[in-house]
Amino acid sequence: MAPKPFQSTAKRLFKGLVILEVVGVIGAYGLFHKMNTSQDFRNSMNRTLPSVLEVYYKSNETAGIYGIRESDTAAWSTKE
Repeated sequence: MAPKPFQSTAKRLFKGLVILEVVGVIGAYGLFHKMNTSQDFRNSMNRTLPSVLEVYYKSNETAGIYGIRESDTAAWSTKE
């Protein structure tokens, strides 16, 4: 018996959503990794999207990693 058209469409939609979510998770990890390894990138994020940088700082503080915000502020204040 052939699959019903609705089941086929639902299956494709579900696969598309799963793929979209996986791409989103990979993108979020990539952004976190870039921010975690580059103080210059964090500085550019501070100028363009400070709310994203705040989420980065909060996630590190929740994980028990402190001092990144302070070291960034100290480094950026001496640069300018």
